[in-house]
Amino acid sequence: MFILGVGGSAGNCGHAVNDFRKLCNIEAYAPTDNVSELTARANDEGWNTIFSAWLKVSRLAADDALLVFSVGGGNELRQVSVNLIEAIKVAKEQSARVFAVVGRSDGYAAQHGDRVVVIPMTDETLTTPISEAFQAVVWHCLVSHPDLQVKATKW
Repeated sequence: MFILGVGGSAGNCGHAVNDFRKLCNIEAYAPTDNVSELTARANDEGWNTIFSAWLKVSRLAADDALLVFSVGGGNELRQVSVNLIEAIKVAKEQSARVFAVVGRSDGYAAQHGDRVVVIPMTDETLTTPISEAFQAVVWHCLVSHPDLQVKATKW
């Protein structure tokens, strides 16, 4: 499983990778954990392809999954999180499954993901903090589910 996010959502990726690997024995990676490669790609190739190029080198295939953490999920028209959009396109081209936890139903991830959790908003001014907080709730529910968890936590 490849876990992608930018900004605060990128911070959640490394934690989620740890939990999926340690608690569920699921092979998981986050390109944001390799800041050297990520910044080299951004510098040499541009920000928009940092994740899609990384996935291609990682040989993303049909038996892999992409998990996207994002507030908006990407918007091509507004040029927001285009790097996530390009990664989703690569995943779809390779027939990999795309999962997402997002704060907006009108973003690219929500519209093109196979299974998407859209965090409901009662106050649009809190979309970012609520989305990023609930990403953690969702992945912790997943890694704690008896169908996935193979190793118990200490607490």
